[in-house]
Amino acid sequence: MRHRMITSLVWRGARDLFAAFMMLAAASTAPSTSLASESGDRLPLMFDSRERLARPDLSTIVRLRILTTVDFPPFNFTDQTGRLSGFNVDLAREICAELKLEAKCQIQAIPFDELERTLEANGGEAVMAGIAVNPDRRERFLFSRSYIGIPARFAKSRSADIPGDTAAALAGRRVGVVEETAHEAMLKAFFPGIIAVPFETGEAMTAALKEKKIDAVFSDGLRLPFWVASDASEKCCMLFDGPYLSEKFLGEGLSVMVRRTDPLLVSAFDQALAELSRNGRLQDLYLRYFPNGLY
Repeated sequence: MRHRMITSLVWRGARDLFAAFMMLAAASTAPSTSLASESGDRLPLMFDSRERLARPDLSTIVRLRILTTVDFPPFNFTDQTGRLSGFNVDLAREICAELKLEAKCQIQAIPFDELERTLEANGGEAVMAGIAVNPDRRERFLFSRSYIGIPARFAKSRSADIPGDTAAALAGRRVGVVEETAHEAMLKAFFPGIIAVPFETGEAMTAALKEKKIDAVFSDGLRLPFWVASDASEKCCMLFDGPYLSEKFLGEGLSVMVRRTDPLLVSAFDQALAELSRNGRLQDLYLRYFPNGLY
């Protein structure tokens, strides 16, 4: 079983949803008002702008191979030309430039299930692929500071008569969620007044929402906005309240994973990420891949 930072939904056709969403965003010079009004276009501050992290001496770095995958859009994927692309991929390139290691940087895509084994076997120096940070991995690897967190979101049927604009208005309502996921546990813990309706898959859950069998869904704040904006939703639904972040249920966020023997690299990644946050490049990448925001 894969253990990405986003473990709650693995939807077939995620690449198609992402492609449709990017086409939708590119079709207009302004963001879609239906989504822009419901989610922020600012990346939450992950680094203190007043903090100055010293850049470590990287003169001993021979090469920096950053491992990723091609099956996690919009973070890691191949575009229509076959070029490795995505938020994580472009961020890796920005980090290499900030550290002045462009000539030594290589970004390599391998199957997700091989990432940890390859890193441990010295087949790379770092991983940027949305791997979940958990106690077991904390014992085996080092991690940079988080650079983005993925929230949970509600989406409701446009035809549902919900009196109010916060989750409190969903009390006593039937809200779909994928069973045995972090989102199901989070929904029940945060909103005990909501009637949680479990589904085996994300597709079954969103189909029920389209068919008005449930009033809303609670799901991954990355893919849910894409689905709402795509043709697949047939404009049935809209995002509602939120976003909701929870380290307990959703993890610490996306970070860079390195071997425990490479604390120098962790310091280097932290310094580069802090500088990219301060100079606005991290925000630029966020808006490029999430033009209507996650928050």
